[in-house]
Amino acid sequence: MKRKLVPVKLDSYKPLREIVLEALREAIINGVLEPGERLMEVQLAEEMGVSRTPVREAIRKLELEGFVVMMPRKGAYVAGVSYKDIKDVFEIRAALEGLAAGLAAEKVTDNEIEQLERVLHYEKEPATLEEMVQNDTDFHALLYKASRNERLITILGNLREQIQRFRTTSLAVPGRLRYAIQEHREIVDAIARHDVEEAQTLATAHIENAANVMFDALREKPNKQ
Repeated sequence: MKRKLVPVKLDSYKPLREIVLEALREAIINGVLEPGERLMEVQLAEEMGVSRTPVREAIRKLELEGFVVMMPRKGAYVAGVSYKDIKDVFEIRAALEGLAAGLAAEKVTDNEIEQLERVLHYEKEPATLEEMVQNDTDFHALLYKASRNERLITILGNLREQIQRFRTTSLAVPGRLRYAIQEHREIVDAIARHDVEEAQTLATAHIENAANVMFDALREKPNKQ
């Protein structure tokens, strides 16, 4: 490993296995654990200050989520990100986010518009990559909520971790944040005008642009498989 994990902070409100799972998932999303890197239970447990059992359980869960691949007689490895992975996830996300934005334009409340405006304000402030990702996550979560479609929110929630992995890579590309903020601005304006068609079109284009940035990033710096 190029960088070590840090000991996990115990939270009385969460089971240890969940804390370990979240820590390992975040390490993969943020590139601390890189694509193609072998996951050694003993080493990970020592670095995180826990026993092997929650680490083993987390690795199994991460395999189901697509973050880890199991190689016969070789062990667990961080899954690589292929062009097809990105294409599949972003095709689904573009369609669903367009739908969410269109529904939000129909049903949004004044309070929700204020919340979206607040996030836009925070996005303009100087921030770390982690803060940029959190602001972007908050923006889209508010958009989903304003759609008032619980099934749609659930489906997008199921995609959340895969989206988060790509979101970090996309926003880390120089210049992308500025364009993303402008796209968010235009989406909010359309929603505030209750322009369903425009909101849907802009939200779909926003996700397609993010996908294109991801493709460009992969071409410049191919991931290890």
